Amino acid sequence: MADESEKKVEASQPRRRRRPSPRIDQFRRTWYFFRRNTLAMIGLGILVFFAALFVSSFFYPADPTELTTYVATNGNPVNPNATQQQICTYEPGMGELPPGPNCYATPNGMPSVIAPTVNLHPATLGPLPFGSLTQNPGSAPFYDPFDGLVKGTQWSLTVSVGVVASGALIGILAGVVSGYYGGVVDEVVMRITDIFLSIPGLLLVIIVLAVLAGSVTSLWGRMSYVIFAFVVTWWPTYARIVRSQVLITREQRYVEAAKASGARGGRILRKHIMPNSIYPVFVQMSLDVGTVPLLIAAIVFIGFRLFPVTNFPEWGTIAALSSQPSVLSGFIEVCQSQQGAACTFPWWQFLFPGLTLFLFAISVSFFADGLRDALDPRLRR
Repeated sequence: MADESEKKVEASQPRRRRRPSPRIDQFRRTWYFFRRNTLAMIGLGILVFFAALFVSSFFYPADPTELTTYVATNGNPVNPNATQQQICTYEPGMGELPPGPNCYATPNGMPSVIAPTVNLHPATLGPLPFGSLTQNPGSAPFYDPFDGLVKGTQWSLTVSVGVVASGALIGILAGVVSGYYGGVVDEVVMRITDIFLSIPGLLLVIIVLAVLAGSVTSLWGRMSYVIFAFVVTWWPTYARIVRSQVLITREQRYVEAAKASGARGGRILRKHIMPNSIYPVFVQMSLDVGTVPLLIAAIVFIGFRLFPVTNFPEWGTIAALSSQPSVLSGFIEVCQSQQGAACTFPWWQFLFPGLTLFLFAISVSFFADGLRDALDPRLRR
């Protein structure tokens, strides 16, 4: 009877809530401080948008490996049996009238230059809501920047995340081993790191691709070499960051206590050194993710081919194609041939690819700054 009464008393008492684990408690505390940062939340919102665009790009109906090519009919109706995708265009300045519905007005002498339009066709998401992207303003073919930027999401994010994750992994391993063991190991690893850091990053990427991937034409083969070439230039930065943190962490008392208890070096590295030395790496990784497309744009702009096809749907490539010197000179020649007539400059070719790169880079920067402030106890005060 006594046992039953005790059970009833225990059942009537409210149960104590189980205290969350230290890692969950730390995550909640970090999220609390992170969400108080307005710019960090803006950056997170933009990144969520790009993540949703990344998922939707796999269901995009167009060819995912090349920008969709369009041909201007220049006053003629669209032929539905044509092998290439056609778009009806006409030149109002030359006295042409719209041949039919869904025809786009173009400047004089520029049949492939189409300004941004509002078209809510449910099947194709367009076409040309961001205007046309052309390498020769006086002729076809031309491309749709919206089409390329949507499809380019999966390739840009894949390359960026692949480069940063691989470079960070190699750099963490090198930095941890170098900082913990010291001596000859530290000297050898750091001197190799200095050699890679002494070579300009863009030059090293071009050299690696020219030597290893000159004859590779397959898509994933070429992509693998592109990621590898960037990783070669990326890991030394992480190695230096991690080494400096490990030199501080290895002198802490809990590491000395682990050594005194007989723990082996591998366990100390795995349980104590690495978890307490990689927080700065997360911030650096978030910054570097936004840098990779900008570097790709710089390499493509100087004329080096990174991907299997010239018109590859990747943000940096599209931005570089829109600002090539040949494009600018083509517009200047067409405008000069009009003998004083009003000339339309295709501002949209530069604005939308550049705006995409800017939003991605600035959102990652905002997110990284907020993450750094939330993780650093000294900045929470």
